[in-house]
Amino acid sequence: MNFAGRKRRRPPSVIIVSLIDVLLVVLIFLMVTTAFKDTPAFKLTLPETSQKAPQSGVNDNPPLIVTITTNAPNFYLGKVAVTLDRLKAELTQRAKENPRLIVAIRADDQAAYGNVVKVTEAAQAAQVSEVRTFLKPGIKPE
Repeated sequence: MNFAGRKRRRPPSVIIVSLIDVLLVVLIFLMVTTAFKDTPAFKLTLPETSQKAPQSGVNDNPPLIVTITTNAPNFYLGKVAVTLDRLKAELTQRAKENPRLIVAIRADDQAAYGNVVKVTEAAQAAQVSEVRTFLKPGIKPE
């Protein structure tokens, strides 16, 4: 007969403080290394093209991006909503400051074509050196 009885085992102790420290280090690492996109808060469907996308490179003269949406306000200069008259004034002012100004038009494929023409005419009236458009590459011609 064994009167000594079984010794009760203690469950293994987990050191919570060290786990919290490791979790905090991983969280800080993920926050620091995450690249944030600088895109407007509205969703656009760009028109598609059959041509290849241009090679991306460093440009010393970044374009001024004008976004045209389907809902009001229709025009955005960068991330700021503007009217057409305000857009014309801004383009004129920035073209005077930078004679090599490039305007890039990013329009939704359902946006009114007249709005694209209005922005293009405003850029030409402001004597902008170049007007570009954003397109989604990769559609196959039929």
